[in-house]
Amino acid sequence: MSTTPPPRSVTPDRRPATGEHATEDGAFGWMRALGPRGRRAFAGAFGGYALDSYDYFTLPLSMVALAAYFGLDSGQTGLFTTVTLVVSAVGGAAAGVVADRVGRVRALMITVVTYAVFTVACGFAPNYETLLVFRALQGLGFGGEWAVGAILVAEYASTRHRGRTLGAVQSSWAVGWALAVVGYTLVFSLAGDDLAWRIMFWTGALPALLVVWLRRRVHDAPGATAAREQSPRRGSFGAIFRPARDGDPGLLRTTVFASLLSTGVQGGYYTLATWVPTYLKSERGLSVVGTGGYLTLLISGAFLGYLTGGYLTDRLGRRRNIWLFALLSAVCVLAYAHIPHGADTLLLVLGFPLGFCMSAIFSGFGSYLSELFPTAVRGTAQGFTYNTGRAVGAVFPTLVGFLADSWGVGGALVFGAAGYGLAALALLGLPETRGKDLA
Repeated sequence: MSTTPPPRSVTPDRRPATGEHATEDGAFGWMRALGPRGRRAFAGAFGGYALDSYDYFTLPLSMVALAAYFGLDSGQTGLFTTVTLVVSAVGGAAAGVVADRVGRVRALMITVVTYAVFTVACGFAPNYETLLVFRALQGLGFGGEWAVGAILVAEYASTRHRGRTLGAVQSSWAVGWALAVVGYTLVFSLAGDDLAWRIMFWTGALPALLVVWLRRRVHDAPGATAAREQSPRRGSFGAIFRPARDGDPGLLRTTVFASLLSTGVQGGYYTLATWVPTYLKSERGLSVVGTGGYLTLLISGAFLGYLTGGYLTDRLGRRRNIWLFALLSAVCVLAYAHIPHGADTLLLVLGFPLGFCMSAIFSGFGSYLSELFPTAVRGTAQGFTYNTGRAVGAVFPTLVGFLADSWGVGGALVFGAAGYGLAALALLGLPETRGKDLA
C-alpha cells in the first residue's frame, strides 16, 4: 500500500481563496480536495453503493409479480424487506469490524461479492421460503457496503467539504434506483411476469465486475490506516458500548442515540421505498410504464436531494440539516398518502419533493457518523449504528404490509412519518460535529 500522505484536512474559514485553499473553492472544489487516490476511492464507493441500490430495488419493483407467482399476501411480501434489513444489521456490524481490522477496501470487496452472489441466487428460487432465505443472505452484503464505502471516502475528504463529498456518494443510491427502474420497465415490458422477476434478479451479477476494479485501483487512506493500526481497541464492540466513567466519556450514549437516529430515518425511508411501487400499481392502477414514469420524478428528486443535503450539512451543520428534512419528509409523506383518487397530476408533482426530502436527510449520515466515533472503531460503530437502524426500521414496512389489508397501502404509508419524528428526538442526545478533523 502506498505511503503517500492523504490530502490535508482544511478547517472552514473566511480567508481569501489563495494557494492550496483555493483548490477547494468552486462547485467541484470538494472533488479536487480529495486528490488522485481519494477520487479513486470516491469512484469505488459511488459505484458500490449504486449497485447495492440496484440489487436492493429488484425486489420492491418485482413485488407485485412475486406476490402473484407465489400467491402471497401483503404481510408475506412485506416480510421480504424486513428479513433483508434485519440480516443487514448483522452484515453491517460484521463488515464494520472487518473494515477496522483488515482495511476499508478489503471489506468493501467482500460486501460487493456477497450481495451480488445472493441477488443472482434469488432468481433461481423455486418457492417462497427459498427466496426468503436468499434475500436474507443478500442482506449480509447489502448491510455492510454503505458504511464501509462512506468511511473510506470520509477519511480522504477535507474537513471543509466532508458533508457534500459524502452527500455525493449517497446520491449514487438514486443512480442505482434509476437503473433498476429502467431495467424493470424494459424487462417487464418484454417478458411475462413469471419470468421477468427472475431476470431482474439475474442482472444483479453486474456488481461483481466492480470488485476487479477495486482490487487494482483503490487503497485505504494512509493517515487513517496508521492511526487505526496503532490502536489496540480497533474493531472492538466493547469499545463502542463502553459507558462513561472516571472522566472517560465513553461511547455508549453516542452509540445508542446514533442507532435511534438511524432507526427513525430508515424506518420512514424504507416504508416508502418498499411500498410506493405497489401503491402506484395496485391502488392507483398505473401500468408498468406509468409506474416507471412516476418513479422517474421521485428518483430525480432523490438525486438532487442527496446533493443539496450534502451542501446544506456543511453550511447548516449536521444536526440542523437532519432536523430540517425530518420535518419536511414527514409533511411530504402525509400529503402524498392523502391525495384523492383521480388527482394523478398532483401525485406526479408531489413525487419530486417527496424524493428530495427523504433523500436529503441521508446526506449528512456519512459525515456525521464518521465524525461521532474515533478512527480505531469507526467502522465497527458506523456499521453497527447504521444497520441497527435498518434492522429496527425494517419493522415499519412489515407493519405497513399487515395494515394495508384494512387501511389500504396509501393509508398505511402514514406510519412512515412516525419514523422521522423519532429521528428528530434522537438528535437531542447527539453533539454537533461540523469542522471535526478525522485522523
